[in-house]
Amino acid sequence: MHSASVSTAIEVAIIIAAKDAAATIGEAVVSALAETETREVIVVDDGSSDGTSPAAWAADDGSGRLSVIRLDANRGPSHARNLAIERSTSPFIAILDADDRILKGRFRTFDATARWDIAADNILFVDERAALSLADIAMPAACSAPRLLSLDDFIDGNISRRGMNRGEFGFLKPVIRRSFLDAHGLRYSRHLRLGEDYDLYARALICGAVFELLPSCGYLARVRANSLSGRHRTEDLRRLAAASRALLRADGLADSSRQRLQVHARQVRDKYRLRRFLDLKRRSPLAAAGFLLSSAQGARAVIRGVLADKVAAARRALAPMNARQNREPFRFLFPVRPVEANVEK
Repeated sequence: MHSASVSTAIEVAIIIAAKDAAATIGEAVVSALAETETREVIVVDDGSSDGTSPAAWAADDGSGRLSVIRLDANRGPSHARNLAIERSTSPFIAILDADDRILKGRFRTFDATARWDIAADNILFVDERAALSLADIAMPAACSAPRLLSLDDFIDGNISRRGMNRGEFGFLKPVIRRSFLDAHGLRYSRHLRLGEDYDLYARALICGAVFELLPSCGYLARVRANSLSGRHRTEDLRRLAAASRALLRADGLADSSRQRLQVHARQVRDKYRLRRFLDLKRRSPLAAAGFLLSSAQGARAVIRGVLADKVAAARRALAPMNARQNREPFRFLFPVRPVEANVEK
């Protein structure tokens, strides 16, 4: 039991890195400011060419909690988030993407007195084309106990296995205790524009972070066909592959963790090799052939990747037209036990 004089509520800074997000930033800001636990909302307009900054200011509620930082040139989400973290003063930090939103009452389930360094709830992914109300969705029960997410669990949740869905724990949008970040000198890697969340969470767990996974769901992510996260460059994959290998150099890794990190690093490296081969093939078939001949392991990765892509394309072509057109309108990041009562709109 907590003492009546001890507040269990968190005070959180919500930071939003935004690039050309004028159409969605307003809804994100409104949802962040609506939470009573929100002490500050910091938007970093990362070199947008549209009206992202004015759109963010237009969503201000007059409480003095919103600030908008405008960067003249795009520096990437890691730089933008690190800048917002340095500007914020709250004891807890939460990340919100510019095209997502916080669900009402999200932070009530986060206990400031509990012994966690990182805590994350479930994510509701909604197809941007779906005309859904939250009242149409059975939300997960909030009464079951949280569980701890170990380094092994986290890496497992980011490894692809044939015929199985990944846990995709790298997509989690947790609340992070600032004191833990500062004590271990942790920030987003300035080199990464892809997988920066995965890299930060993995490094935090290696440093001994207590990572709690809550059964509730308080974060809504819109699934868009043209999202920035789906348009990564070959160079982004190369940098993520290097960051994945760097995790293996950490001191004190358990054998089980090292084995999982090696599998993940190999998968990212193979994705980079395939993308590099396809880039070379478009420019120079001779250069692409040379790339294949330069490494037997690289050649195997490319061949497996090409075959997998062709099989996936064939399956899509053979699927009924209605199945191709009707994606699932929503899904949760990890399996849930629904409750009968509907969430508030």
